[in-house]
Amino acid sequence: MVSTLEKMKLINSPFLRSDLPAFKAGDVVKMKLRVKEADKIRLHPFEGTVIRVTGGGINASFTVRKVSFGEGVEKVFPLHSPVIDSLQVVSKGKTNRAKLYYLRTRVGKAAKVKKIEEKQTVSTAA
Repeated sequence: MVSTLEKMKLINSPFLRSDLPAFKAGDVVKMKLRVKEADKIRLHPFEGTVIRVTGGGINASFTVRKVSFGEGVEKVFPLHSPVIDSLQVVSKGKTNRAKLYYLRTRVGKAAKVKKIEEKQTVSTAA
C-alpha cells in the first residue's frame, strides 16, 4: 500500500527542476524571465539580492530585491516555476541570518551584503 506522502512525491516529481544552482539568502542572482507579450515571448533580465528562501519541494520560493531608479523592487518567484528561463549566481554573500528584511530600510552602502571571496588555488611548479 502506497502512503499519501509517496503519492504526492510521484505527482510532483515531474515538475521539480534540477537545472538551477544552489543559492541562499545574501547571494546575488541574475535571472532571465519569460514574459509573454501579445503573441510572442521575450526574455526579461532581473538581477538582485536574494533576501529570503522559503518552503520545500514543489512549494519552495525565493524573494529577490533590487533597487531600480532609486526605488526598491522585490519579486517573489516559485523555485520550480517555468517562468524562470535561467538563473545564475553572480556572487555569494556572507550573512548571519536566513531572512534579510533589514535591507529594506538601508540605503546606499549600508544596503549591501558582504561578499565571500573565493580562494584561488596557486600551483607552484617545482
